[in-house]
Amino acid sequence: MKTIKGPALFLAQFASDEAPFNDWDSITKWAAECGYEGVQVPSWDARLFDIATAATSRDYCDTFKGRAAENGIAVTELSAHLQGQLVAVHPAYDIAFDGFADASVHGDPKARQEWAVQQVRQAIDASRNLGLTALAAFSGALAWPYVYPWPQRPQGLVETAFDELAARWRPILDHAEESGVDICYEIHPGEDLHDGVSFEMFLDRVDQHPRARMLYDPSHYVLQCLDYIANLDDYAERIGMFHVKDAEFNPTGKQGVYGGYQSWANRAGRFRSLGDGQVDFGQVFSKLTTMGFDGWAVVEWECALKHPEDGAREGAQFVRDHIIRVTEKAFDDFADGGADDAANRRMLGLGG
Repeated sequence: MKTIKGPALFLAQFASDEAPFNDWDSITKWAAECGYEGVQVPSWDARLFDIATAATSRDYCDTFKGRAAENGIAVTELSAHLQGQLVAVHPAYDIAFDGFADASVHGDPKARQEWAVQQVRQAIDASRNLGLTALAAFSGALAWPYVYPWPQRPQGLVETAFDELAARWRPILDHAEESGVDICYEIHPGEDLHDGVSFEMFLDRVDQHPRARMLYDPSHYVLQCLDYIANLDDYAERIGMFHVKDAEFNPTGKQGVYGGYQSWANRAGRFRSLGDGQVDFGQVFSKLTTMGFDGWAVVEWECALKHPEDGAREGAQFVRDHIIRVTEKAFDDFADGGADDAANRRMLGLGG
């Protein structure tokens, strides 16, 4: 068993042009004041991080980590979610996802995909230079418009999509192997890797690549009506990262999983601040601790109701209250009889 690290905070939902969220020094001071010990960094946000410089300069990375450490904060991981999304984009989403990319590649899907691959590789190199061993990412999606099997999918359509997805990611995973960095795919609707079965389809096509791992976030499983506790047993060896995010699913006679095109506040399934949803985090933390997960518990705040700063401050204490400091002794050691092998054999009636 291992004691989970934390609490940490994913900064993507907080970075903005307003102080204290608009520069690295200020936002890490704010995170520490909220009670956090670490932060997960959105590698695409130039207000906080220069990915190109970090990919080539250990001095930059040392200074970046050092400034955070002065404020009482560790850098837990980098995130390349948005760039990973662009590694594979179905044409239906070209316009929507152009905003994730540099303006120079807007309107050019081929150039955008090449830019995204370069960005993910830079995030891997930057992780190495920061002394990190895991990178968060989305997988992207080619088959997502066909997730519901109507109209009937042509034979081989999904297989072709996953073959192509694997072909795009395999060289990136190999680069990650050379750099000693795991790519932890967030299993997420809108990605081709959206549940355990689709993750396994991908693993099969990348030859069970050791650097292909999962970012575990139970909130996405609540909204899919998937057993998020059993998922931990199924993928214990593949889970490399943990987002602590809550959610609730309250179906009615009028809407269910698909939400009727409603806003987040009005959907049957919606994300909530920690403790306000339905995730049994007592079970989640107990299971991860028993599994020996020793990564960071990273709060990802997403809630349609509560103010983000309130959610962040409450989230730090929520995680702190759920982290289990593992015991170094058994609770019944006081009754230890000190038996040896000979005594054990006598107790079993196996001879003098």
